[in-house]
Amino acid sequence: MRIDVITLFPDLFVPFQQQGVVRRAFDSGAVNLKLWQLRDFASGNYRRVDDRPFGGGPGMVMAAQPLTDALSAIRADRAEPQAMQAPVVLFSPQGETITHARVAAQAASSQGVILVCGRYEGIDQRFVDRFVDLQWSLGDFVLSGGEIAAIAWLDAVARLLPGVLGDADSHLQDSFNDTLDGLLDCPHYTRPEVWEGRAVPDALLSGNHAAIAAYRRQQSLRVSAHSRPDLVDEARRTQALTPADEAFLAEVARSSQT
Repeated sequence: MRIDVITLFPDLFVPFQQQGVVRRAFDSGAVNLKLWQLRDFASGNYRRVDDRPFGGGPGMVMAAQPLTDALSAIRADRAEPQAMQAPVVLFSPQGETITHARVAAQAASSQGVILVCGRYEGIDQRFVDRFVDLQWSLGDFVLSGGEIAAIAWLDAVARLLPGVLGDADSHLQDSFNDTLDGLLDCPHYTRPEVWEGRAVPDALLSGNHAAIAAYRRQQSLRVSAHSRPDLVDEARRTQALTPADEAFLAEVARSSQT
């Protein structure tokens, strides 16, 4: 998968490619990450990529022309047919919140993307209107630039690619995965069996795989109901919950009221 990034700070991406488990995605070539320094496409001695906003106000706005020239260079380098061109994605507060489903869909696609990392007060809207296909957001907060959001998205996608995680099936138990019906993952424990007077739940020590699976399902339901009841509502809407699930959730609700 080829991913191009237009950024003023390409060095921010370098440690990310060299650390942690997702470095396998870059070392193996599963992800071909190409970083494009926006200032390389700016004119003049100062290589300016921004200017004051029309109408006044604080801050600066990224100009449309350097971004357009950078995008043209990427398109030429990718040499894709018009119908196969990778979408242009801008990280923006106006964007749709990135979800596991969107990440998984991108990981399953070989088309790749072109990521635009904004800075300052924003990007000239004329570039957005003409070239941006999708806008994504990490959530309802503002970052100083799109690079952190891009790295977070890259990490989420890369870990889903074949050969990146040590256990190919480990991501199947991640929160929000379809194998968990979109619910949160259950709590996990490791040695020692007793730590500061707190023991590992008996079910996990039983050796009974059916009992362990049932316990983990219940704990997934419990934490989801407590922290993200919207996920339980969605699982209920899609009829993913069994009668046993509903009975357990009713028990959780009763206990929380006492």
